[in-house]
Amino acid sequence: MRTENPPPVRLSDYRPPAFLIDDVGLDIALDPNATRVKARLSIRREGDHAEPLRLNGERLRPISVAVDGRTLPPVDYAVDEEWLTVPNVPDAFVLETEVEIEPAANTALEGLYMSGGRFCTQCEAEGFRKISWFADRPDVLSRFTVRLEASKDFRHLLSNGNLVEAGDLPGGRHFAVWNDPFPKPCYLFALVAGQLDVLEDSFVTMSGRTVALRVYVDPGMAPRAVYAMDSLKRAMRWDEEAFGREYDLDLFMIVAVRDFNAGAMENKGLNIFNSSLVLADPATATDVDYERIEGVVAHEYFHNWTGNRITCRDWFQLCLKEGLTVFRDQAFSADQRGHAVQRIKEVKALRARQFAEDAGPLAHPVRPSSYQKIDNFYTATVYDKGAEVIRMLKLLIGDADFRCGMDLYFERWDGHATTVEAFIQCFADVSGRDLSDFFAWYEQAGTPSVAIAALYDPAAQALDLTFTQSTSPTPGQPVKHSLPIPIALGLLDQDGGPMRDTEVIVLDRPVQRVRLEGIPDTPILSALRGFSAPINLTTDAPARDAYGLLAADPDLFNRWEAGQGLARDLILARAAGRPDEVAEERYAEAMRRALDDQSAEPALKALLLSLPGEGDLAVLSAPADPAALHAAREALRNRMALHLGVVLRRLHGGLQEPGSFSPDADSAGRRALRNAALELLVADPHPLNRERARGHFDAAANMTDSIGGLNALILLGGEDAEAALAKFYERWKDEPLVIDKWFAVQARDPSEGALGRVMGLTAHPAFDARTPNRLRSLVATFAAGNPARFHDPSGAGYRFLADQILMIDGFNPNIAARLVEPLGSWARYTPALAALMRAQLERIAASPQLSPNVRELVVRALGEPG
Repeated sequence: MRTENPPPVRLSDYRPPAFLIDDVGLDIALDPNATRVKARLSIRREGDHAEPLRLNGERLRPISVAVDGRTLPPVDYAVDEEWLTVPNVPDAFVLETEVEIEPAANTALEGLYMSGGRFCTQCEAEGFRKISWFADRPDVLSRFTVRLEASKDFRHLLSNGNLVEAGDLPGGRHFAVWNDPFPKPCYLFALVAGQLDVLEDSFVTMSGRTVALRVYVDPGMAPRAVYAMDSLKRAMRWDEEAFGREYDLDLFMIVAVRDFNAGAMENKGLNIFNSSLVLADPATATDVDYERIEGVVAHEYFHNWTGNRITCRDWFQLCLKEGLTVFRDQAFSADQRGHAVQRIKEVKALRARQFAEDAGPLAHPVRPSSYQKIDNFYTATVYDKGAEVIRMLKLLIGDADFRCGMDLYFERWDGHATTVEAFIQCFADVSGRDLSDFFAWYEQAGTPSVAIAALYDPAAQALDLTFTQSTSPTPGQPVKHSLPIPIALGLLDQDGGPMRDTEVIVLDRPVQRVRLEGIPDTPILSALRGFSAPINLTTDAPARDAYGLLAADPDLFNRWEAGQGLARDLILARAAGRPDEVAEERYAEAMRRALDDQSAEPALKALLLSLPGEGDLAVLSAPADPAALHAAREALRNRMALHLGVVLRRLHGGLQEPGSFSPDADSAGRRALRNAALELLVADPHPLNRERARGHFDAAANMTDSIGGLNALILLGGEDAEAALAKFYERWKDEPLVIDKWFAVQARDPSEGALGRVMGLTAHPAFDARTPNRLRSLVATFAAGNPARFHDPSGAGYRFLADQILMIDGFNPNIAARLVEPLGSWARYTPALAALMRAQLERIAASPQLSPNVRELVVRALGEPG
């Protein structure tokens, strides 16, 4: 492993490729220990220069190099750890190379590796260079023809595009030839070979073509891929209707694999998925699993146009494909599951992940300006904030111009690698608007803060609003500029009735004043409706206005947001030693009225019952004391459980569904409310609530309720929890995805013995740190999802995580780097905790064998906070 820091790659240093590769022929003879890869590349010089040919390549054993059929002696080319260099090449030529690689030894799960006895690939961002020498950059687009050969023990031989030939070979081997007629960068190359079952279906496109659909899974698992197939077909139809995008090949394939560093990969025509995002049935998958499968299947399919047909010029443009495609998959999910509920879930995730990222030393713009390892920038900022930026763009220019801009983008850039500037220019062209100021959203890091001061003038019947915006300094950007921020706002009267419909005010100055006229009485201000911009908003409105919004705001997002704001204030006040028990009772009573509202859907009520997370609260505290925040939040939960006990028990009992399971949004919403009611009930550890939780777990007829009951028992602790954990494990020990849930539930154990439990589980026979899903379920869940116990005052949680990072970095640097962030947030905590966290970061940084992936993030995390 290379341990020295690579030089930074800078956007300002971008240069077009010196050579283009029009056609690629790969002949891959698969063997776990000695795979031979022959590549035939049709190359042409781009521009007037005399540079040598340089191709990326890592961990390749060279066998031969030939130019235009002439085998080159070793003196005519150079090979080092990263490059093949061939000087004095003609302007157009064919390069033929042969290398050998060892997939079975590839524990980093990048390039070609083995998973569950099968071959599979992961080439984004820079994995193809571990398969063959190539110009491994996204602006080199090539047409691929791939011949795969393997033992018949590997029944299915799959690659991108359409199958053109297959057959048997002597010696118990067989082959398959695949052709992808659409030029693509090498990061979209894929192959899979192995014993798999297949679920088959078809889809008729809007032009009448029939596309074959196949989902490949572990033997015996095809019935669990039915929902993924259904999600795919709905996504294909939706993309035709919403964006006019039709699928372009004769075949679309999804393969579920056990070992995968990420969630899924959009390889052209051959999507490779983490099996947790494909396999589902009521007995083994929760409603959250079904929802994630639906969203991720759609996301990867939508990449066919936003990522594959049009790709990134360079990796700095990553948000161009990821932010845009997240925006598209969120729109799909909103249409499938309800706009308000889906928007609330999106914002909860944004605040938990991206706002926290923006508030620490790892903050970076949506489009970064430099990196050492691009793997470290597959972040919530690039994905989720990137989607928010496009949502704002749509709000600013309107639905019609946004659709026209997307149509122009597809027409203008199909088959090319392009930039964020080119994308934004399409919308400027169709709308006739100057969007140059808007581009700052891509270049400036940090979460803007907006304050609104309102003053009602009864004589003039006018409301004067003063908006103030600011953004705190972030690493490398000490000076911040004003951004164009769309604030969607409406007005309610004091009885909760609508006074003024939603309108959008665009802030583009540090201080901006707006007068709203024709206002007959003092209004209740409903600002940032639908979360119209990714900002932190404060107003000078009294608490009674928030209660009015919670009760009656027609914007359901703001109804939820009002409840969250009231809860945040109560928890933070108690954590600071200023508890207000009268206000807490008032809040609990407001929740009772919200639960009694028969017009509200169950999914929204479930979200209303969920208090702000401790991580979100830590971002708002300076400095944060996790123990105090945990105690304050638990105190409010206890008060709510006592105040709402009768209502919660009625909901829990009345929402039982004895019929067959359905994953539809309405049914999932009812189960969500029932489980949320139980989770809140057990904040009151009354014996009857314990008995109810035990009965819930024992009677569970689906995994959603089973996990809901197990989680409630873990919150209560004691013998019932341990008995339920043992029973759960015994029943599901042969189901890896279910046992991942078993580990994750324990990682969130709120008791003081949580760290000891987690450390003990790392020695459990079912725990394997080399399996990313298992590692995430235990270690990542503990570090990111159990703040009170991770931030133990002794620093033991920090030492545990640092030990895991150092150990995992030895075989999978990508996964190890993703574990750095919980330590990287040291600056927002109390001085004592911050010192302990920094000490562990310094211990990691001192390791002589540290990978560039981990070193880059640790060095950035140790930098002075912005």
